[in-house]
Amino acid sequence: MKYSESIRDAQAVMMRHDKRVFICGLGVPDPKGVFGSTVGLKEEFGDKRVFDTPACENGTLGILLGASLQGMRPIMVNQRVDFFLLALDQLINHASKWKCMFAGRQEMSVLVRLIVGRGWGQGPQHSQSMHALFAHIPGLTVAAPATPYDAKGMIISALQEGGPVVMIEHRRLYDENQDVPEGIYRVAFGQAHVAIEGKDVTLVASSHMVAEAKKAARVLLGQGISVELIDLRSLRPLDVQTVYASVKKTGRLVLVEGDWKPCSVSGEIIAALAEKDPKIFKSAPVRVMWPDMPVPTSAPLETAFYPSIKDIADACLKVLGRPVLAAEVKPEKANFNGPF
Repeated sequence: MKYSESIRDAQAVMMRHDKRVFICGLGVPDPKGVFGSTVGLKEEFGDKRVFDTPACENGTLGILLGASLQGMRPIMVNQRVDFFLLALDQLINHASKWKCMFAGRQEMSVLVRLIVGRGWGQGPQHSQSMHALFAHIPGLTVAAPATPYDAKGMIISALQEGGPVVMIEHRRLYDENQDVPEGIYRVAFGQAHVAIEGKDVTLVASSHMVAEAKKAARVLLGQGISVELIDLRSLRPLDVQTVYASVKKTGRLVLVEGDWKPCSVSGEIIAALAEKDPKIFKSAPVRVMWPDMPVPTSAPLETAFYPSIKDIADACLKVLGRPVLAAEVKPEKANFNGPF
């Protein structure tokens, strides 16, 4: 399945299994169905369980939180994370705190799907990621699946376990393909995955940066360097232990994240490792992230702004004390078809 198809399948499986699950959001029943992730759901489940909503994010999420208090399991889809900022009052001041405020007796069980990242010249107000913003909030679970298998399993976990879950989906992952089991299975939150085993340097990534890190690992393998790639899977809870075990073996750490450096998830990982074992590093960790500026719109500026395969490979070479690559790595064809 494609990443988008695995999301659609997870929602369909859970809607057949649990009558409490319904899905809504701007464009959900449209012909293209949010990058294909909601195609055909309205036809199968009807317009009372699959429906469009107005561009009123805060009001919509407030209604869904009320529905969750009545025992429902709503899914809210946002085609751009940037617009969801209007709903942060409902998410941060209510959804994340309800369980604690009421001694665990009430919980707002809503799944919020947020689409992030680089499209076709999306610019500063349509392509942000803001991983750390959501991961900072206690009471939220924040998932950032990089594969179709994980995307389906995490949606099922979110809808079965309950609680407010934010799932960050990068638009450049929707056409990625992978074998995905039929039916119901779960992928646990807070459990990172060792995507590639290696011994020379630990490379930590999440979301779309996992795919880019895999390409860099192939380049480095040609240089005789063995990379251990860790896919974080979720950003809250954060699996520091798996990263620690890997860095204890390699002594070297590179973190790749599609977001800004200040107050980042990557910065949190470095701090956690330093607190746990300050002598674990053979060389200073390196973060490969966005420049500290708003995202540009033009294609040439975008190319300069976003981390390249060479940037990731060079960072690994740097922590190993090796010379950086002499030439730019020819990018692999982007597996991205839009629509935006």
